[in-house]
Amino acid sequence: MSGHGVPRGPEAPAAAPTRPAVLGRRAVLAGAAGLALGGSACGTAPPRNAMGSAPPSPAGLPRPAAWRPGPSDVRPDVKLRAVQLIEALGTWRDGAGGVAKARERVAALGLPPALAGQAGPLLSGADTAVVEVTDAQYGGILAGSASVLVVCRQWTRTGGGPVVAGGTTVDVRLAEGAPRWSVGELHPAAPGPAAATLPEEARRVLDEDRIRLPVAAEADIRGGGVHASALRAMLRLAERYRIDVSVVRSGHPLNVFGTGRPSDHPPGRAFDVWRIDGRAVVGRSTPRALVEAFMRDAAAAGSYNVGGPLLPSGAGAGPQFFTDDTHHDHVHVGFGS
Repeated sequence: MSGHGVPRGPEAPAAAPTRPAVLGRRAVLAGAAGLALGGSACGTAPPRNAMGSAPPSPAGLPRPAAWRPGPSDVRPDVKLRAVQLIEALGTWRDGAGGVAKARERVAALGLPPALAGQAGPLLSGADTAVVEVTDAQYGGILAGSASVLVVCRQWTRTGGGPVVAGGTTVDVRLAEGAPRWSVGELHPAAPGPAAATLPEEARRVLDEDRIRLPVAAEADIRGGGVHASALRAMLRLAERYRIDVSVVRSGHPLNVFGTGRPSDHPPGRAFDVWRIDGRAVVGRSTPRALVEAFMRDAAAAGSYNVGGPLLPSGAGAGPQFFTDDTHHDHVHVGFGS
């Protein structure tokens, strides 16, 4: 049983202390370069969790602000630890590229330098690079361990060539330590190649302005491995809401965090939404009614497993809904088939 007295949904992690809930075109377009970061409510302005001082940015590349957790985050220090590592790994000036220099940047954070060898697509042969974290959500948060899914964009440049836009999602695994949590592993997304042909639902999702996808999630859909039930639900929800997706298949833990149960994400039967109508799920000013309505509509779209920062109340609040600390910052929409 969860801390709210209802059966834990299949995507809910092992028991952890819970608390009362508090509360487009592609997100990777280079035209959005230099805008503020995701996390708080916004209208037409780009998302931002909190104002942060801009990290050093190589010449000719965007100058994104450093990501900061919001006041409603569970264990904001844990999220910040994960994000600062990703920012350090994926940003360098001319002459500071390569694994050796990355190891130095990681060591400067008081983390194991060997983590640089797990950075995957964050490290390249480019002369300069800069990372912007658009969202950091929990893949799981327990008493002494956590998974933080860091969704980021990255811009690179070699010589006087063009700025190349990319990005990834990294599952950062942390363990409690003193004086700060430590990072033990990195699991970057590996979406795979694009499919030669796509089903109609996938093409419609990719063309839908009201569904914003980060780099890894868009690649998941282009790869053809996302189940039609999840794609149809995205389209149905987009009829009523503007939704910012954080994770679909890749970049998510293979098992529900803290358990041996397979997650619905890797088989392409789930997606997470971190922002609804421009308002972050974790945002303190985001109306409870908006999140509750979205969760109900996700269930009506066919999801058997809807997790979020609250439990819908009243009639129709059935066992398909669950809440816990892991889902305080996003809405999970899962499908059994």
